[in-house]
Amino acid sequence: MRFIANIFWFILGGFVMGLGWWLAGLLCAVTIVGLPWAKACFVVGQFAFVPFGKKAVNRSDLTGVKDIGTGTLAMVGNIIWFVFAGIWLAIGHLLCAMFCFVTIIGIPFGLQHLKLAGIALAPIGQTIVDK
Repeated sequence: MRFIANIFWFILGGFVMGLGWWLAGLLCAVTIVGLPWAKACFVVGQFAFVPFGKKAVNRSDLTGVKDIGTGTLAMVGNIIWFVFAGIWLAIGHLLCAMFCFVTIIGIPFGLQHLKLAGIALAPIGQTIVDK
């Protein structure tokens, strides 16, 4: 069932939003300063292509250890990310979610877009795991 849902997701908007994440990652990678955000963009971009059967969790909750990407620097990084790119990716996911919610069949896809919109606001320190 996850495979079929991911195929429909990829065709009905996941491809576009995944490319949006990868474009943001490329723009971040152009500068040395943006490399931490670029890595997060590429990880979440892969998640945006096939989100069914996976979820995003805080890396410190998963490992039980705080690192540079889950502490105070991550919070500062997420604030910077929110101002420059996060809000725009979140708006894109919210718009896609609204279009998906128009039909009954699109509701699960809209929920995935809402999940990705939340991740778009603060991706630093998140990791993607199988459910």
